[in-house]
Amino acid sequence: MSDCCNKEPESKVAQNDGGGSCHPQKQRPDYLLWVSATIVLVCYVLYWLVDGHPDLPQWLVVMTSGVYELINRMWWGLLAAVIFVGLLERIPRDLVMSALGQGGTFKGIIRATVAGVLLDLCSHGILMVGTKLYERGASLGQLMAFLIASPWNSLSLTIILVALIGFGWTLTFVLLSMAVGVVTGLIFDRLVSKGTLPSNPNHCEMTNGDSLWQQIVQLGKSVRITPAGISSVLKDGLKDSKMVFRWLFFGIVLATAIRAFVPMDTYQTLFGPTVMGLLLTLLAATIIEVCSEGSTPIAADILTRAAAPGNGFTFLMAGVATDYTEVMVIRDLTKSWKIALFLPLVSVPQILVIGWVLNQLG
Repeated sequence: MSDCCNKEPESKVAQNDGGGSCHPQKQRPDYLLWVSATIVLVCYVLYWLVDGHPDLPQWLVVMTSGVYELINRMWWGLLAAVIFVGLLERIPRDLVMSALGQGGTFKGIIRATVAGVLLDLCSHGILMVGTKLYERGASLGQLMAFLIASPWNSLSLTIILVALIGFGWTLTFVLLSMAVGVVTGLIFDRLVSKGTLPSNPNHCEMTNGDSLWQQIVQLGKSVRITPAGISSVLKDGLKDSKMVFRWLFFGIVLATAIRAFVPMDTYQTLFGPTVMGLLLTLLAATIIEVCSEGSTPIAADILTRAAAPGNGFTFLMAGVATDYTEVMVIRDLTKSWKIALFLPLVSVPQILVIGWVLNQLG
């Protein structure tokens, strides 16, 4: 890589190889993106033009004000996310993957969790990368840690979450999700060592730390900052953030529609900081299969409107742990229903306990 602002051919290949899996393979109109973006734009403009007009229906007033509030709170996070996505695109994905280390070890689980956090992909993109890692020899524990810690912890979504709920809660959510990933990974590797679950037949030695360090040094030496390069970073960041914007705008529409049509007292009763509210949140996250970008504004709304931080955390995490697409892909990948069903069985109890504790402390 001769210039930090010129993409490597490998990046293009990796991207087309399923890295951005929420993109359709064929070039066709992204109806969900454009419809959601249009609704958001119309609501935002309407708030400016007719805010306070007595003839507007109440649901429209609530929805337009909700869109206005959310966009004004997250615009800087969206801008920062575009910049970081453009920069991350220039880091070879093989470098991130080589950070996994040896499977079946605590260090390997930690490195798989961190590698998942560093990859800026949606939940389905992470799933496809995870299958590649498993095929390359990552342990079952590394695969599960990678899948659980990754989706909404991508750098772009983390920045947006900071804009929505603040740095403190975001940092808490990130650290706790990584903890769930590590514990789940350790449990899976333990179950494999005891023979309860089958091991990865593709197991092999992963890239060692010295090789990884050499790659990092070489990448640092190749970096050059130019005006054209900065422009390229912004342009590519915007283009590569299409998937993020698609589900984020959809999440905004869904969150504000809930505000408009579900009264505040009903919302707080259903999703409040109670055991029943926690279980209903888990059920909602399981039924509503929204990509990780769409779950971010909904989870933020649960935290702020229902005053239930544990439910917000549960909505983010349970969407990953109970996603039926993920369960089916894991089943096909490992040829084992037991492995696929153990993902929610191992992770969901941890998520619910953490959610309950956060509700008590929040």
